[in-house]
Amino acid sequence: MDCSSVIARPVSLAGGALAEPLTRLPLATLYLTERCNSRCVSCDYWRHGRRDIDLDTVQRLLPGLASLGTQTVLVSGGEPLLHPHWAEIAALLRGSGIKLWLLTAGLALAKHAVDVARLFDQVTVSLDGSTASSYAAIRGLDAFEAVCAGIRAAVREGVPVGLRVTVQRGNAGELGEQVELARRLGVEGISFLAADIGHVEAFGRRGDPVDGVALRHQDLPTLAKALDALERDYADDFASGFIAESPAKLRRIYAHYAALLGLAEPPPVRCNAPDHSAVIEADGGLRPCFFIAGNSRLGDAGLAEGLNATAMRRLRADIRAARRPECRHCVCAKWFAS
Repeated sequence: MDCSSVIARPVSLAGGALAEPLTRLPLATLYLTERCNSRCVSCDYWRHGRRDIDLDTVQRLLPGLASLGTQTVLVSGGEPLLHPHWAEIAALLRGSGIKLWLLTAGLALAKHAVDVARLFDQVTVSLDGSTASSYAAIRGLDAFEAVCAGIRAAVREGVPVGLRVTVQRGNAGELGEQVELARRLGVEGISFLAADIGHVEAFGRRGDPVDGVALRHQDLPTLAKALDALERDYADDFASGFIAESPAKLRRIYAHYAALLGLAEPPPVRCNAPDHSAVIEADGGLRPCFFIAGNSRLGDAGLAEGLNATAMRRLRADIRAARRPECRHCVCAKWFAS
């Protein structure tokens, strides 16, 4: 993807630096709903989520996505497959020539596998345990087999499926087992990232601390051993890209948790993701990324106008210049070269 046209370079204006207006938005994340049927220890959408995006809002989005040249929409939530009109929304977006990527917890995937395969170009399933017991401890439900059945159903329908594992206290020793599970399920690959616990307004949280997720001092050796074994025993999977990250990048997960414990400095963060993507929430709010609350909304004026409001331009400039404290412990920073 050529992102040279969407890099927002700060310019000095009264009131602080402003990023240049976005004229291209290759990737948009669309939250269909705040509701979720998982009970994850690291997320509170299931506690507080109530709102669904409405069809009129999606219709109003289409001209803005077209004018910004959006190529891909990541359909997320909450759990997007809980939206009563998720298939209609996907059809609207797909009818506009946009590629669709579904991010789901997978609980309803078996039921909807045929329509998901028809409407989406790729699917990522969040699967944070390699056994029924570790899954239940993290996800709060006895649904491991149901999710695995849904993944197999989607794979049979021919849509590319990948797994995403959030590495945390409950599964830090299971990295190799997660790769083995991915192989058994027939997916195209697996990726790992650390759990976000520092952004108290993200993922439906309301300012409460996140307990039971971050690694403790006594958990670090378990993760280190699992990382060593993964690098030693799965070299072919790293080389082929079946494991999305390099061994060096996975070591950042250890560094992230060590930093949270005060044992090291956080891994350096370099990110310009808000210069080429944005998050559209179920209530019409606009975020520069998953983790940082926005200060603009999708109004009658349209998507481009909302993203290029003065407050949003200043926020993007602050992120680009590493002035936002939330970025210091970011778990999925992304840099797109110009």
